[in-house]
Amino acid sequence: MRQGAGLDVAALDRDDPLRHKREAFDIPDGVIYLDGNSLGPLPKAVAPRIAEVVAKEWGKSLIRGWNDHDWIDLPARVGGKVARLIGAEPGTVVATDSTSVNLFKVLAAALQLRPDRRVILSDSGNFPTDLYMAQGLRDLLDRGHELRVVAPEDVEAAIDETVAVVMLTEVDYRTGRRHDMATLTAKAHSAGSLAIWDLAHSAGALPVDLQGAGADFAVGCGYKYLNGGPGAPAFLYVAPKHQGSVTPPLSGWMGHAAPFAFDLDYRPAAGVDRMRVGTPPVLSLAALDAALDVFADVDMEAVRAKSISLCRLFIAEVEARAPDLVFTGPHDFTGRGSQVSFSCAYGYPLMQALIDRGVIGDFRAPDIVRFGFTPLYLSHADVLRAAEILGEIVAAKAWDQEKYHRRAKVT
Repeated sequence: MRQGAGLDVAALDRDDPLRHKREAFDIPDGVIYLDGNSLGPLPKAVAPRIAEVVAKEWGKSLIRGWNDHDWIDLPARVGGKVARLIGAEPGTVVATDSTSVNLFKVLAAALQLRPDRRVILSDSGNFPTDLYMAQGLRDLLDRGHELRVVAPEDVEAAIDETVAVVMLTEVDYRTGRRHDMATLTAKAHSAGSLAIWDLAHSAGALPVDLQGAGADFAVGCGYKYLNGGPGAPAFLYVAPKHQGSVTPPLSGWMGHAAPFAFDLDYRPAAGVDRMRVGTPPVLSLAALDAALDVFADVDMEAVRAKSISLCRLFIAEVEARAPDLVFTGPHDFTGRGSQVSFSCAYGYPLMQALIDRGVIGDFRAPDIVRFGFTPLYLSHADVLRAAEILGEIVAAKAWDQEKYHRRAKVT
């Protein structure tokens, strides 16, 4: 019996209802992949699907593929698969563009729904691109809007009658801290504000209930826990109550009510389709479409239960083996996502040394080593071994080599 944090690791893995899912992924031998929160690994079904789309659909059907293979409706079909994972109603999610572009679209639309208010409320734990997009939109509109950024724990108290939109990422990309979506959305609505949620570190990692929380808008990416591949299309959610009134700030032809009528004047499509802009990227959407099939029979509550078990084991083992590392974020798992971070003065070279030993996580400035836990392909034995390797590197100061201190462009 192999013990980790006082647990029978072998028994935990033997009784794991998700253990068969590892076979759905192409993970290199000798690698413990703890970076699915940044880029998910390759699902085995994706490569043959892409080959089919390229050789058969594009290669043989040519332009006829838009009709013969229904390429034109890929954004809605993929959006429907995402909707099941984020607690969204049918017909409310579309897969399109990037997370940043989608955030720009929904934020602009939300501000138009609250024309008499000027405050966009966010927090300092938000992913920087979300703040950048809000800053850019604020400056573009030039109507006196203010981006008000507070500490994550101060968000609820900062929601008042001046706030037009509360714009938050549910799970902090650095610490894993998780906002209470239902509570903060309710507070926003009680103040007459709208709520936008970025689900980049939530979708596919834990149960999300946009409908139950009453969220107004949401965005998220397809290449993290959804495993859609590097730069996979993102997704966008618009609550049913807003679909007839939102005005798309980017009025592209695919968001037109009749794109192939080629009218010279824009008329928005019905529903969430009006938030589409340009021609769908068929190859990348097909990859995401195939990747999402991994979730077809997955219970997200089971994913969450295993995530908590994996994270708890890792935290306990790292704290015991590498006391120099300081755990960041809440220990209470009701308030955190599916990632674990430690602050460490030598965090960058430590992560490079780990990667060299086959444990892949990532580094976030200024001093965070970050590990993502994806229950579909990780075992408790993986997690225990990763903590053992980390402890060995720290004990031997094996990270302190010149090659590990050289900074790469992507960290």
